[in-house]
Amino acid sequence: MNKGTLAWQIAHGETPDNIKNHPALKGLTIPRTGRQGRIGVLVTKTLVVAGEGGFFTAPNGQRGAMLRAYDKASGREVGSVYMPAPQTGSPMTYSYNGKQYVVLAVSGASFSGELIAFRLP
Repeated sequence: MNKGTLAWQIAHGETPDNIKNHPALKGLTIPRTGRQGRIGVLVTKTLVVAGEGGFFTAPNGQRGAMLRAYDKASGREVGSVYMPAPQTGSPMTYSYNGKQYVVLAVSGASFSGELIAFRLP
């Protein structure tokens, strides 16, 4: 950070449905564009963890958002998990009985706000 050198950047999140399904783009392959939004990020010794700030429709028709983990050194996505609604609070982490958890708030549209906890392997 003291040199201002950009190590990596990535389009975080799926392409919004209104862009992916726009009639003017029919037949085109749109790469992952990322999503707008203000989200909190959890940074550990080796990872950057962030959820998506908006809903998207998965290929199986499920509507929700993803929580993603990126390698802090390279920016390579190393894992993701489906959430039923977008992230609305900063991710937190804690350890209990030797296991590590990531917890974050999700909410949106007709989905009531709740906390979701994921146990890391």
